[in-house]
Amino acid sequence: MQVWPLRSRASHRADTSRRRRTAIALSLVVLSTLVTACASTPPYLREGCTPADLGGRSVARVWDDQTLRLIRQVVPAPTVHARNLFHVSAAMWDAWATYDGTADQYLVEEKHQAEDVKIAREAAISYAAYRVLLWRFGTVSDLQTAATELDATMASLCYRTDYAVADGDDPAAIGNRIGAAVIAFGEADGAKEAERYVDSAYAAVNDPLLVTESGTEMRDPNRWQPLSLAKQVSQNGLPIPGNIQAFIGPFWGHVASFALPPSDTGTPIDPGPPPRLGEATDQAFKDEAVEIIRRSSELDPVDGETLDISPASFGGNTLGANDGTGHPVNPATGQPYEPEVVPRADFARVLAEYWADGPKSETPPGHWNVLANEVSDSPGFQHRLGGAGPELDRLEWDVKLYFALNGAVHDAAIATWGVKGFYDSARPISMIRYMGGKGQSSDPAGRAYDPEGLPLVPGLIEVITPDSSYPGERHAHLASYRGEIAVRAWRGFPADPKTETSGVGWIRAVDWVPYQRSTFVTPAFAGFPSGHSTFSRAAAEVMTSFTGNEYFPGGLGSFSRKPGELVHEAGPTQPITIEWATYYDAADLAGISRLYMGIHIPSDDLEGRKIGSICGKDAMALALRYFDGTAP
Repeated sequence: MQVWPLRSRASHRADTSRRRRTAIALSLVVLSTLVTACASTPPYLREGCTPADLGGRSVARVWDDQTLRLIRQVVPAPTVHARNLFHVSAAMWDAWATYDGTADQYLVEEKHQAEDVKIAREAAISYAAYRVLLWRFGTVSDLQTAATELDATMASLCYRTDYAVADGDDPAAIGNRIGAAVIAFGEADGAKEAERYVDSAYAAVNDPLLVTESGTEMRDPNRWQPLSLAKQVSQNGLPIPGNIQAFIGPFWGHVASFALPPSDTGTPIDPGPPPRLGEATDQAFKDEAVEIIRRSSELDPVDGETLDISPASFGGNTLGANDGTGHPVNPATGQPYEPEVVPRADFARVLAEYWADGPKSETPPGHWNVLANEVSDSPGFQHRLGGAGPELDRLEWDVKLYFALNGAVHDAAIATWGVKGFYDSARPISMIRYMGGKGQSSDPAGRAYDPEGLPLVPGLIEVITPDSSYPGERHAHLASYRGEIAVRAWRGFPADPKTETSGVGWIRAVDWVPYQRSTFVTPAFAGFPSGHSTFSRAAAEVMTSFTGNEYFPGGLGSFSRKPGELVHEAGPTQPITIEWATYYDAADLAGISRLYMGIHIPSDDLEGRKIGSICGKDAMALALRYFDGTAP
């Protein structure tokens, strides 16, 4: 039998010590491996998840697209959605800038480092945007599908939505902190978020105008008048409770802005009052109502009138005017713009409906996000800030673009609604019906004279007389209304908009309606100034400065409509493409579209452009200071 030799106690102790050291070393290796494994799978990531292919989009673009989808599903309020777009953009900016040693942040001033900055930024941006959107749409706007949609977006990026940690330095915690800061800021920024953006203190001076009945009575024809509709449906097709309009955002001029100075009166930019009936600007008030009737008379697809709507003839206006004669040459190609002659009524109706931001729309501020994204996606487009310097990666480009652009449209909403709330001006439907009911103001010795009446314009605005209403004459169908005022305008809401066209004809002035749907008719807030004009010019200023070029990529932007694609009535009569050369041209067309729709007068449009220019330039200048770390 073999006997193992006995070892000394010293030898045994030494051996035991070696085994213990070996075991400890092995344990440390195992522990180190576990720590490394844990570190490679952050706790905010979904286990076993592969992120979706974003198709070249940045994560900021993913959240901008998601914001636009949510906006399309709720009642359109341009003020509210401009604010939502900016606050989400500010959250994404702060999340991006926390990993940049130079840039200044907007709300949350903290700096961090990361081993992989791109991955950290994407996570911080996603959690910040997610928290803000979940609050704004899931809670404040009470959109039932919001949580499901937002959770799905997070899941596609492999982020856990139940990771609510807000302490520490991991990107998700940083994003959660930023989201919480934006939500807290929004609860005290003057938007009346807790009251669902409703101002119970506002009361209209005038009783509602019943659209289905002729005429209107107004205590003050210079003040806004709510409409009474048999059924209210928002521009994006959602039903609105009640049948009398409530003024949206009369207090919005007091909301905290991006670059605008605060105002005690709620009017950060005051252009002065619009034209007023019975005051020094009486004639301008009347002339602008006449212009809207004239635009309405141009909506007849069978009148044979045509226009060259190419950039060769349209565009190039000076600010606050329609004095442009177009652009002779496309600077991107060096070639003249090709003429495009189309029926005038098709141009007018397509233009009006494209910029109406109607069914399933993202409202005017969101519309310019869509256009900005299309520009950024243009083949061969170089993402250089101001058109110079190094080309930015798409995440940096998008984050900075949204911050500047949506800061501008947020300020445009504040400036515009500050003026709307301060001057409380009338809309064309009230102006035309009120004056038309009074009579004519051109001939004191003539029939139906009233100093507050409509000016007479042969072939457009006339008194119904026995001669004009004789059988076979132009007013024959209005013979029972002799002595009243007739206007040649769009005939009104067709019974079946898919198959019928109302066309243009002589109608009673007291029955005039805008080119709209019978369930909407006119937006629920004062007219002066035009939000479309202000939003669009503000966005155009940012896009021009940000890209370093006033022209769209390739020198041309456009959209097309085919027969059957109009909403308010059948049309257009032929395929039509509306084009623009510059961001300013597009913005001006947006303003002009509201005149064809009959929901704004020229002063609303032209003053809106001026206000928008201020908002856009100031927002872009301030954004640049955040980018380079010199923000006040």
